[in-house]
Amino acid sequence: MTKKIVLPELGEGIDKAIIACWHKRVGDHVSEDDDLLEVVTDKATFNVPVGCRGIVQKIFFNQGEEVTIGAALAVIDLTQ
Repeated sequence: MTKKIVLPELGEGIDKAIIACWHKRVGDHVSEDDDLLEVVTDKATFNVPVGCRGIVQKIFFNQGEEVTIGAALAVIDLTQ
């Protein structure tokens, strides 16, 4: 079983963000309270939490890339 982590709503009028850095890599174990990555908008910097336990299976974007709200950022393998 897997879970896709998506870029959540970040505030009114914000429809995209740039990935500043990943806190986790493919193969890393994560828990619910861990921050997966940090994103930057023209208004603020946000950490995106994992929200579940598992292992990072796939990352869809690289640091510096622009992503839109609702885009899949990563996949977490929940079976571990």
